[in-house]
Amino acid sequence: MDKTSFLRGLTRNIIILGFVSLFTDLSSQMVFPLIPLYLISLGAGAWVVGLVEGAAETTASLLKVFSGYWSDKINRRKPFVFAGYSLSTITKPLFALTNSWPFILLVRVMERVGKGIREAPRDAIVAESADESVRGKAFGFQRAMDGLGSIIGAVLAFILLPILLYKNIFLVAFLPGIIAVLCILLIKEQKKSNISTKKTTTSFKMSMKQLPRNLKLFIVASTIFALGNFGYAFLLLKAKNIGLSDERTILLYVLFYTIYTICTIPAGVISDKIGRKPVLITGYILFAALSVGLLFVSQLNTLVIIFIIYGVFFAMIDGVERAFVVDLAPTNLKGTALGTFHTVTGLIALPGGLLLGVLWDTFSPNTTFLFAFILTACSLPLLAVIKQKKIETP
Repeated sequence: MDKTSFLRGLTRNIIILGFVSLFTDLSSQMVFPLIPLYLISLGAGAWVVGLVEGAAETTASLLKVFSGYWSDKINRRKPFVFAGYSLSTITKPLFALTNSWPFILLVRVMERVGKGIREAPRDAIVAESADESVRGKAFGFQRAMDGLGSIIGAVLAFILLPILLYKNIFLVAFLPGIIAVLCILLIKEQKKSNISTKKTTTSFKMSMKQLPRNLKLFIVASTIFALGNFGYAFLLLKAKNIGLSDERTILLYVLFYTIYTICTIPAGVISDKIGRKPVLITGYILFAALSVGLLFVSQLNTLVIIFIIYGVFFAMIDGVERAFVVDLAPTNLKGTALGTFHTVTGLIALPGGLLLGVLWDTFSPNTTFLFAFILTACSLPLLAVIKQKKIETP
């Protein structure tokens, strides 16, 4: 694919938001893959890791539907994006002050409040800045830049951990976050018509009622799946469980994000061509197979394969889910729809993360992965009956 073909459909706003995600995740992934390892070094158990990750995502999710709705109502996305990224950036250095898991939990939750404010309005800008025929590609690009930042951040964490140790890395992570916030100032929002403005003055309750049945069904299927989606934190715990060092564990994390970054744009492009649902179903099936595979992993070479498969799976659902939500949503309720999706699936993260951690500590790691397989199997039939909108190509 030549350069012109690759960039076709990627507007100025999408490219800027890509760099915002790159620098933000560069900052975040200097910190986040270290948090589970840091917690373990402080003597915390797997249930604490699940609690911290789950509480953080749930807190963020509580805000997403409201920030999405209000960005629809006032026809402004950029202020929410700027405020959210700014809050996430200024809280990261606070991890350097932590010496106990309750304080880590508090700071992690504060950082995720920023994500809750920014995510739905940011995704709405991506949707509004791309033609429908390249929507999957646009979200794929945004997630790929996010992934590239994650790779760089994790590599820096790997290199700097033996030199700076945990707390100094948390301080250094502040710098790329500031660059991301400054990039947001370059975004130019599209002007909405008066007709569009009138449409978005509907109440929050009415906005919820106007979301189509297919979209609500997709949110239900995604929520059931999210309850059992163990995420990278438990993959890192699995690596520690079979005896890998912190440095090797971080390298596996880098491998996962490298695969994800390589695959996420192709996944979006494929979803533009054949539809979102086949890509998502394939991703869910891949995750189910991954959960079964983890029941038998006990060596580094097989764990490497698991991290590669997880990268492919994550690439198939991360951007495509967002594009599918926009496909199914009314034109004037994109922010509300994205916020509702992120909120409902995220609210399940706290009970899900805590439950997965309790299963791990009380029974065994295999119980956690078996639970994930069962819930994935339950979500697949619901996903299969959703009617997808046909995407028109120019």
